[in-house]
Amino acid sequence: MTDNASQEGVEPLTIDVVSDAVCPWCFVGKRRLDEALDGLPNVPVEIRWRPFQLDASIPRGGISRVDYLNRKFGPDRAHDMHARLTGVGAEAGIPFAFDRIARSPNTLDAHRLIRWAQSTGRQSGLVERLFNAYFIEGRDIGDRDTLADIADEFGLDRAAIRARLDTDDDLADVEGDIETAQRIGVTGVPFFILDGKYGLSGAQPSEALAAAIEKAYRARGENAEIEGA
Repeated sequence: MTDNASQEGVEPLTIDVVSDAVCPWCFVGKRRLDEALDGLPNVPVEIRWRPFQLDASIPRGGISRVDYLNRKFGPDRAHDMHARLTGVGAEAGIPFAFDRIARSPNTLDAHRLIRWAQSTGRQSGLVERLFNAYFIEGRDIGDRDTLADIADEFGLDRAAIRARLDTDDDLADVEGDIETAQRIGVTGVPFFILDGKYGLSGAQPSEALAAAIEKAYRARGENAEIEGA
């Protein structure tokens, strides 16, 4: 899904999505946002993906997924969570395959890659690809070779991305963005910030997202009336 095209002379509505690449509800939230925007073709938007870490204590090399879930939730609760998400995911067209996930990764490098993709205009597509790689294909998106392969699929220079991942480039900025999210009160994701003013927490239904986006757009005044509405 790409950002809705801008109307001539109209500044697009920014939608900042605070998200983590290993958050299943963020995957659901993205699909619901896509659906909401499909129903608002005349609202120009710019989507910007902002980093968050559900668990910053995970080491950079990741840990066993089974061990992590058992330690954090216990096997019974983890099973119930996955069962619920499988049903929710099916409604959003997401065939979650939790049994394929072998490792729980640290997502700082994935967030750096998402940051680098913003200037290409394909950031949302990359986010979707990372979600698919992790939740459907069971790939380790904390692995730098895997991230470079995914970048290559989007026309980015694989060798340059791989070398860049071995540096600390933009690491401090990503960590700073996470701290900013926490400072403004984001405790769970996805979290949607509309036009830098209005916040919505959680994987809201597409109808609720669409209504909030339309309201934020109309709040700009008469000059922002939605064409054809």
